[in-house]
Amino acid sequence: MAVITIKNLLLRAEAGFNPHEIGKMQDLRLNISIEYDLSGEELSDNPEEALDYRTLSKEIIELIDGKKFMLLEKVASDAARHLLAKERVKAVTVEVDKPHALRFAKSVSFTISLIK
Repeated sequence: MAVITIKNLLLRAEAGFNPHEIGKMQDLRLNISIEYDLSGEELSDNPEEALDYRTLSKEIIELIDGKKFMLLEKVASDAARHLLAKERVKAVTVEVDKPHALRFAKSVSFTISLIK
């Protein structure tokens, strides 16, 4: 088992249901851990055998960036379920961090972990 971690993937989405949040794009930072089975790429050094984290990142961007969500829970769940559907992926943890969500806090985050 191996883990790829994507840190601080910055996206913008309409995230929230409070009156001051509706219709406004806000920064969301995603931290994603993807547990998967190696298929020999660690020995062969062949990119064709590797789990392509660039493609996975682009898929998450397409899934979330510019979209509308009421809850951080939905953002995290959508991202995690999308990644877990990949054949080699065995488990996923997604943290969605919303900077400046609370007046006296740097951010608020929600984390979900899913296992096949």
